[in-house]
Amino acid sequence: MSRLLEGRVAIVTGAGRGIGRAHALELARHGAKVVVNDFGVSAAGEGTDESPAHQVVAEIEAMGGQAVVNGADVADFAAAEAMVQQAIDTFGGLDILVNNAGFLRDRMLVNTSEEEWDAVVRVHLKGHFAPLRHAGAYWRAEAKEGRQRAARVINTSSGAGLQGSLGQTTYSAAKAGIAGMTLVAAVEMGRYGVTVNAIAPVAKTRMTEGAFDTSAMALPEDNSPVVAWLASEEAGDVTGRVIEIDGSVITVENGWTHGPSRDNGSRWEAEKVGPALRDLLAEAPAPEPVYGTA
Repeated sequence: MSRLLEGRVAIVTGAGRGIGRAHALELARHGAKVVVNDFGVSAAGEGTDESPAHQVVAEIEAMGGQAVVNGADVADFAAAEAMVQQAIDTFGGLDILVNNAGFLRDRMLVNTSEEEWDAVVRVHLKGHFAPLRHAGAYWRAEAKEGRQRAARVINTSSGAGLQGSLGQTTYSAAKAGIAGMTLVAAVEMGRYGVTVNAIAPVAKTRMTEGAFDTSAMALPEDNSPVVAWLASEEAGDVTGRVIEIDGSVITVENGWTHGPSRDNGSRWEAEKVGPALRDLLAEAPAPEPVYGTA
């Protein structure tokens, strides 16, 4: 086993299956002690079953690593706090938070129900916020006591959130929110020794199978080496970045950046806006939307 993460303590949410499972196993291979969180729900967010998390813990222990199960609903504020405390109580601290948990309820915009919107935004966006908030409070307290940790947060956005995805309005909005939260958290948490980055993984998982053709897609474990490196002490100079991973290709996303502009010299009149804006749009055409990104 590699010792890249020797002695470091990690939480991986949604780690019972798919990409989260691959992350947990990869971190353990590099020496991390892992809290394997999984609420045990279906791809649509229904039901509960801790057995997948138990299986991952067993795999980690079989390779000589250390891991424990956590069955918290990561969007439950108190449960997320207890999950952070479990890592501290079990392994003596917390160094790494990998926010990965999520599910799909794809619908075209006009067919999306309020319940579907609330459920997806809750699990993805609040499910990132709640663990990060409690982990961040712990790291701030540690820093103030003179015990600053080389802490690392890896969030999970998506190409759907960065470029858009037909039929995934809710999912895309939540994933875009995660990218935005990553940028702000990186600035706020930097003073405490914490880096905050996000990945946009592409992989064949139960969330993507059935939604579109996944035959040529990368495997879940193809994303995890990037997460392992971002979780290491070596990555202390990388923060506030969103990195898309598609098999052997990694891409640093630029996000929303200023494009061409025009100064009118005074308040714009409505009749002048159209011609000026059309000229600017011709210089910066809209990107093509993504039609199937996990």
